[in-house]
Amino acid sequence: MDISRLLERFTGGDRRALARLITLVENRTPEVPAIMRELYPRIGRAMLIGLTGPPGAGKSTLGDKLIAAFRAQGKSVAVVAIDPSSPFSGGAVLGDRVRMQEHFLDPGVFIRSLSTRGRHGGLARATREVVHVLDAFGHDVVIVETVGVGQTELDIMGLAHTTVVVLVPEAGDTIQVMKAGLLEIADVFVVNKADRDGARRLKNELEVMLHLRPAAAWNVPVLLTEAVANKGIDDLVKQIEAHGATRRASRTDENEAADRVHEWTEILRDELSLRLDRALAGDALAPIAGKLRTGGIDPYGAALEVLGDRDRLLGLLSGGRGT
Repeated sequence: MDISRLLERFTGGDRRALARLITLVENRTPEVPAIMRELYPRIGRAMLIGLTGPPGAGKSTLGDKLIAAFRAQGKSVAVVAIDPSSPFSGGAVLGDRVRMQEHFLDPGVFIRSLSTRGRHGGLARATREVVHVLDAFGHDVVIVETVGVGQTELDIMGLAHTTVVVLVPEAGDTIQVMKAGLLEIADVFVVNKADRDGARRLKNELEVMLHLRPAAAWNVPVLLTEAVANKGIDDLVKQIEAHGATRRASRTDENEAADRVHEWTEILRDELSLRLDRALAGDALAPIAGKLRTGGIDPYGAALEVLGDRDRLLGLLSGGRGT
């Protein structure tokens, strides 16, 4: 594959090249680090919005309405919808065309589903890179909808500029919200399906809990929406934009530096894990695996044997060969 030609088409606004690059990133091909290095100077322009919350809260419907609102402003929008993995193929269970069908043919909207592929935390492993690719392509807004596993989804906090936590009255009491860690990650709370019983009570309880937090530059709002009826969406957009402005005003050089270091450690950790996976999938570590199977060595001894073999370890680090 001619990566330079693909990047040239991408830079020229070719949506097929965009889709191809995302596929390469999602499949974790060896070219990905070099591709991302080429694209990195182009990122940092998009507004990154995270939508998270328990299953059934209406995140996809809310995302659909946000697309329409931002498109009405003339902004281009990309959506990364994280889906649970198929137990058979490893691919996304829910496809792009199932979600947000109204916008699928809009040239100003790009929608892509990513599979979690067994990763916990609500995000797929390649999400950060895919968001960077969409940002570099020139999208004004990138919305990331997490899988909604109903458990801790703190990963989104480190990726999105504004994290919107979507709840519904029947999602449980506010104690469950605290246990899930959602109180700490929310920049905006949305109580969706607000026409149902208990919506205003949940809103009031969240506001009381938020008042107990230490003072900060941004006061987290709690909004009532009925996404299906398109109610409360304008207020949500205003709060997202207001939070973005507050965030930009409070950012320092130290914040930017810390984010770059954090991203570097995440990239390094993922790349090392990927190279180890390639080695384990091949024959590089077959002799040690054979001794493990016959009981000739225990798992800890096998791990120490790899770590203590300088040549083998360098082989793994250089690309998963581990010779």
